[in-house]
Amino acid sequence: MMSNQTQEEVFAAPLTQTGLHAIHACWRAANYLAVGQIYLLDNPLLLQPLKPEHIKPRLLGHWGTTPGQNFIYVHLNRAILQRNLDIIYISGPGHGGPAVVANVWLEGTYSEYYPNISQDEAGMKNLFRQFSFPGGIPSHVAPETPGSIHEGGELGYSLSHAFGAVFDNPDLVAACVIGDGEAETGPLAASWHSSKFLNPARDGAVLPILHLNGYKIANPSLLARIPHDELESLLTGYGYKPYFVEGSEAEPMHQKMASVLDICLDEIAEIQYAARKQGLHERPCWPMIVLRTPKGWTGPKEVDGLKVEDFWRSHQLPVTAVRENPAHLRLLEEWMRSYRPEELFTPSGAPQPELMALVPKGKKRMGDNPHANGGLLLKSLRLPDFREYGVAVPSPGSVRAEATMVMGAFLRDIMKLNESSRNFRVFGPDETASNRLDALFQVTARSWMENILPYDEHLSPDGRVMEILSEHTCQGWLEGYLLTGRHGLFSCYEAFIHIIDSMFNQHAKWLKITSTQIPWRRPVASLNYLLTSHVWRQDHNGFSHQDPGFIDHVVNKKSSVIRVYLPPDANTLLSVTDHCLKSRNYINVIVAGKQPEWQWLDMEAAVRHCAFGISIWEWASNDSADGEPDVVMACAGDVPTLETLAAVDILREKIPDIKIRVVNVVNLMTLQPREEHPHGLSDRDFDDIFTTDKPIIFAYHGYPWLIHRLAYRRTNHKNLHVRGYKEEGTTTTPFDILVMNDLDRFHLVADVVERVDRLRDRAAYIKQFVRDMLITHKEYIHEHGEDMPEIRNWKWKGRTGATSAGD
Repeated sequence: MMSNQTQEEVFAAPLTQTGLHAIHACWRAANYLAVGQIYLLDNPLLLQPLKPEHIKPRLLGHWGTTPGQNFIYVHLNRAILQRNLDIIYISGPGHGGPAVVANVWLEGTYSEYYPNISQDEAGMKNLFRQFSFPGGIPSHVAPETPGSIHEGGELGYSLSHAFGAVFDNPDLVAACVIGDGEAETGPLAASWHSSKFLNPARDGAVLPILHLNGYKIANPSLLARIPHDELESLLTGYGYKPYFVEGSEAEPMHQKMASVLDICLDEIAEIQYAARKQGLHERPCWPMIVLRTPKGWTGPKEVDGLKVEDFWRSHQLPVTAVRENPAHLRLLEEWMRSYRPEELFTPSGAPQPELMALVPKGKKRMGDNPHANGGLLLKSLRLPDFREYGVAVPSPGSVRAEATMVMGAFLRDIMKLNESSRNFRVFGPDETASNRLDALFQVTARSWMENILPYDEHLSPDGRVMEILSEHTCQGWLEGYLLTGRHGLFSCYEAFIHIIDSMFNQHAKWLKITSTQIPWRRPVASLNYLLTSHVWRQDHNGFSHQDPGFIDHVVNKKSSVIRVYLPPDANTLLSVTDHCLKSRNYINVIVAGKQPEWQWLDMEAAVRHCAFGISIWEWASNDSADGEPDVVMACAGDVPTLETLAAVDILREKIPDIKIRVVNVVNLMTLQPREEHPHGLSDRDFDDIFTTDKPIIFAYHGYPWLIHRLAYRRTNHKNLHVRGYKEEGTTTTPFDILVMNDLDRFHLVADVVERVDRLRDRAAYIKQFVRDMLITHKEYIHEHGEDMPEIRNWKWKGRTGATSAGD
C-alpha cells in the first residue's frame, strides 16, 4: 500500500522516491487492467486462483505496445497536473486499445461516459469482459474510446491528425505516440514535415513520441534496428530535436522519462513565448521523444522455452492456450499478480486514493478533454449569401463561366468572414491555384514557415491555405482539424484523391459509429471534398490523370454518412457548396470542372434544382404537352450535361417530331431507393421522372455500372442504358476523350435512334451521319491538333423557345 503524500512531494523534479513510487504504481495499475482486458472474463481482482472459466473463450488483443503506452500516459498525467496543460493523447500504434481504455478508466472518465463500467469490482469485470468481445468494444483505440480522435485500426495517420488538431488551437498540446511499425508507412513519413507548417504564434504544439519496441507482428522494425546516429540524423533532418529515453529497468526509465518530458515541455513553452511575446518568426526546431523499451515490457520473458518479451511473440498474446494448458494458466496468473493488484485497488475494486491523486481533474483529463469531442467546441461558420456570387444566366447556354473560379470567390469571403474565429481552412496538394480557387489569395496566403524569397507569391506564416504535395497529409490534417471542432475543405485532382481511399474509409467508419451509436460524441463539421481537374478535362495530362472512380468507392459506405454531388454549372456548385459547409457528420463529395463551360441555370432555378437533387429541365425538353416522351435523356456531371444537350440539339434538327425529356441529376444519391438512402427518390417519383417503359439514355460522369447499381431495383431499369468512362484515354483533345469512351453527343444520338422503335425507318440515315461525324472528327484532330470548330463553338440553340434558365 502506498503511503499518503502531498502533490509537491510527488512532483519534485524530476521524481523523488515518493513520486517515483506513485508513478510506478499508476503504471502497474494500467498494465494490470490492460492484461485483464485481453484475458479475463471474471475474477477481475484475482480474489481467487485463476480457473479456465475465468478466461475468455476467444483471446483477442495486442499486448506488445501496451506497456509502453501506459508508461507514456502516466507521465503525461504528471505533466498535466504539474503545469496545468491541455493535452490530448493520440495513439498511433495499431492496437493500443487496452492501454488507453485502462488509463481512461483509471482517471474516472470511462465510468462517466459508460456508467455500467463503474470504478468498482463489477465495473472492472465489465471493463474486462467488453474488450474484443461480442457486443463490446474493438481491440484498438476507436470512437468508443473517450479522449480519442484517431482510429487506431490502421497505421500511418497519427502525426497528421495531431497537427490538424493543434492548428489554430494555441493552448493545446497533442502528444502523439508513433509506433515503430507505423513509422515505416508512407503517410507517416510525409507527415513529419507537418512541423514546417506549424506557427507557434497562433497554433498549439505536437509532441511526437516515437515508440521503438523493436518489432512489428513478426519482423524487426527498421527504425529500431538502424544505428543510433543514423536515426538521430534522420529525425534531425526532418527538423526535430530528438531526446532519447532508452532502457528496461523501471526506476531509471521513470526518472529519464520525467526529466526528458520536462525538458521538451519547457522547450515548447520557450518556443511559443518567443513567437507570441518577442515576435520571432523563424521556424523553430521542435522537440520530440524517442522512447525505446522492450516489446511486451513487464510481460512473460519466455513461454514454452521461446523468447517472448522484447521479441515479436509479445505483439499479440504472450500466453495463448490459457484455458487448455494449466501451465499457461499458471503463467498468466503469475504475470498478473506481479503487478500486486491488492496494493492498487481497494477491496471493492476502486483505484486506491493515492492513484487518483495522480489523475488530472475534470476537463484536464486526457479522456475528457473537449478537443477530443470536437462537436462540443464547434461553432457554425459565418457564411455570406451564396446567391450574391451567382453567374447571371439570361437564358440557358448563353454565357460561359469557370465554376470553381466562381466558387473561389465564395470561399474567399468565407475565409474573410471567419478570420477572427480562425476556424476555417482550405487543404490541398499544391492545387489551389490550378483548381481556380486562387481568389482565396486575396485574403490569405499559403501556410509557410520556411524561408520566403522576394519573388515568392502568397506565402506566409499566417496563411490559412494548407498545401503539401501529400494527399495523405492533407487528409490527416483536415480530419484532425474537423474532429477538434473546426471547418474545412479539401480540394484535389479527381484522379489522385484515390491516394487517400483508405483514410476516407476510416473517417467514414468513425462518422457512422459516432452518429448512430455514440450519443455523447457531438456532431462535427462534415468533411468536404472538391474533386476537380476531372476525368473529362484531363486531355493534356493523359491517361494517368483520368479516373472518376472515387465516387464508386464512396458509395460503398453507409447512407447515413455519404453524399455525392455533380453540379452541372457554377450556380449549382455555389448552392451545393453552401449546403455542404453547413452540414454535420457527413462526407460530401463534390465533382465540378474548372474549365470555361456553358452555364445552364439562373440562381433561383439552381437553388430549386439542388434542393430536390434531380429535375426535369423543361426548357430543354419538349414532351410536357402529353407527358409521353419517346426517350428520356438523363445526365449527371458538367461535361455529360453538355454532351446530352448537344445530342438533343442534333436530334431535334434531324428528327423534328421526336419528343425528348431531359433529366439532370445533381445529387447522385437520389437514384437510390428512399429505403436505402435518405435522399433517394420514392419509387413513384422515380417512375414519374424516368417513366416506366421508355428508353433512358444516361450520360454519367463516372463508371457507368455505378448508375446501374444505384437504380437496379427501379421499375424501368431494363430500359436504362448508361454511357460513362470505360477506361479509355490518352493525351488528346477534350472531345476525343469523350469519343474514346462513347460519351460524346454523336454516340448519344446513335443510342437514341437504336432504342426508340418508331425511329427505325430513319435509323440508318442517323447512324450514317454519326459514323461520318466521328470519322471527320478523327481526321480533323490528327491534322489540326484541336477539336473541330463545330465542337469548340457549339452553343445551345434552344429550339423549345424557352427564354429563361429558370423556366
